[in-house]
Amino acid sequence: MDRILITSAIPYINGIKHLGNLVGSQLPADLHARYHRGRGREVMFLCATDEHGTPAELAAAKAGKPVAEYCAEMWQVQKDLSDGFRLSFDMFGRSSSPQNRTLTQHFAGRLFDAGLIEEVSETQIYSPADGRFLPDRYIEGTCPNCGYDRARGDQCENCTKQLDPTDLIDPRSAVSGSTDLEPRQTTHLYLRQSLMRDRLRDWIDGQKDWPVLTTSIAKKWLDDGEGLRDRGITRDLDWGVPVKRGTEEWPGMEGKVFYVWFDAPIEYIAAAHEWADAQGLGQEQWYRWWRTDAGADDVRYVQFMGKDNVPFHTLSFPVTIMGSGEPWKLVDYIKSFNYLNYDGGQFSTSQGRGVFMDQALSILPADYWRWWLLRNAPETGDSEFTWESFQLASNRDLADVLGNFVSRVTKFCRSKFGEAVPAGGAYGPAEAALIADLETRVRTYERHMEAIEIRKAAAELRAIWVAGNEYLQSAAPWAAIKEDEDRAAAIIRLSLNLVRLYAVLSQPFIPDAAGKMLDAMGASADWPDDLSEALRTMAEGQLFTVPENLFAKITDAERDDWATRFSGRRD
Repeated sequence: MDRILITSAIPYINGIKHLGNLVGSQLPADLHARYHRGRGREVMFLCATDEHGTPAELAAAKAGKPVAEYCAEMWQVQKDLSDGFRLSFDMFGRSSSPQNRTLTQHFAGRLFDAGLIEEVSETQIYSPADGRFLPDRYIEGTCPNCGYDRARGDQCENCTKQLDPTDLIDPRSAVSGSTDLEPRQTTHLYLRQSLMRDRLRDWIDGQKDWPVLTTSIAKKWLDDGEGLRDRGITRDLDWGVPVKRGTEEWPGMEGKVFYVWFDAPIEYIAAAHEWADAQGLGQEQWYRWWRTDAGADDVRYVQFMGKDNVPFHTLSFPVTIMGSGEPWKLVDYIKSFNYLNYDGGQFSTSQGRGVFMDQALSILPADYWRWWLLRNAPETGDSEFTWESFQLASNRDLADVLGNFVSRVTKFCRSKFGEAVPAGGAYGPAEAALIADLETRVRTYERHMEAIEIRKAAAELRAIWVAGNEYLQSAAPWAAIKEDEDRAAAIIRLSLNLVRLYAVLSQPFIPDAAGKMLDAMGASADWPDDLSEALRTMAEGQLFTVPENLFAKITDAERDDWATRFSGRRD
């Protein structure tokens, strides 16, 4: 399709995210968005901060600030970091926006009218030490399923089993650590997911091209029923979307807010509303992305997320969309990821272990991180970041293969022909063989990118860079010019066109370097639909400049220093 809607998992507002968070949703989503824009397709790429619930309240209290002020400041921090990593969102919104408040209350009203929300009087956990009801995720204990001793009251991060706080063994407050927890009566709204089981199963069974990771998690929850228990969608909190039925008050729900897992996915839709309002556009402009009765039936909608988010996006959010009875767009493809580990362990905020987004940008430009993370994306299993691997990929791929090629070609041309594409000579058998090889490789690269096979796409892109280096080494213009200046001119003319081609193909992965290459060549960013023609885009006489060194090599001393600096505190 020519219109692509892309959303990446919405990060919590409390704190700066580490590289594992980045590669698990936002970065591959950006790769997908940039690729499709490069192909001339219309893209809407949306994300936001997830600002409601206890995490935001506690983080604000720790910072000594009102929660709304804290969220506004942290939104800007996360927005600046996303800009630093060149994440090309069309809108980076906020789940606390007026648009999301209105939409969340609207969906709640529709679901209630459809008989999919009911009021339930239940017993919840109250902590006298904290003076509050504890949300599920702020009760910790031992998982009865796998024995993990830091399972949360809503889900075990270790085995992904969905839980209730009362399921936990030896529960404690994650806020104060108190084990003095007592049950108290309160009334909440429940989303009756169980009523949608058959409809969800038919929908998921119809998704034949989803990744195995996505479908296996979704079907596991369907088959054992764990993901389809009716789930509470309100909480006894101060910060969040007030409970209403559309615009009407909800008797008995005064002082309560919607649970963050109900309103956060709705922000995907609200972000498009925020985008339209920011542009001064009317309702029809964001409806055309989200409503099938307003043009969204010709949109391909792709979501990116870590595997822990899959159950909510294959079950709970689709129940909200389907259950509303309105023609909202359902996701077409969910790209889910395993975890990125750090140097033999896990990333840890509390221990200062691993590289976080702000730290990464403080030591190296974004392209270094983008390239390593994407070429090692945890698609079929967990990946592990090591400084040795990072140094090797940066030096061999970026500096030695791509950067060296650009430098050799442009500097040789400047010294022998000046800063213009040289005239004379014609492409011969060596050039024809290279073009034929690259024709196959570029189409393979496209297939991997279309299928969102990120590691395969990165490997093919590197092979395309290598092909140019091998051609240059074999054609040896520095030797040819001694006997046949026209032959050397033809070699360099093709090589300068390769620089442009590499910039276009590489832009989704390393946008800053690609931009520098295109600027230096003074060339268009047109996609190479016809490779033979694409490698003649820069015609004889076209001016260019020699770009600065695209990638500096990482030294052993730098590698060792960073490994020590980000190893975390040791007891």
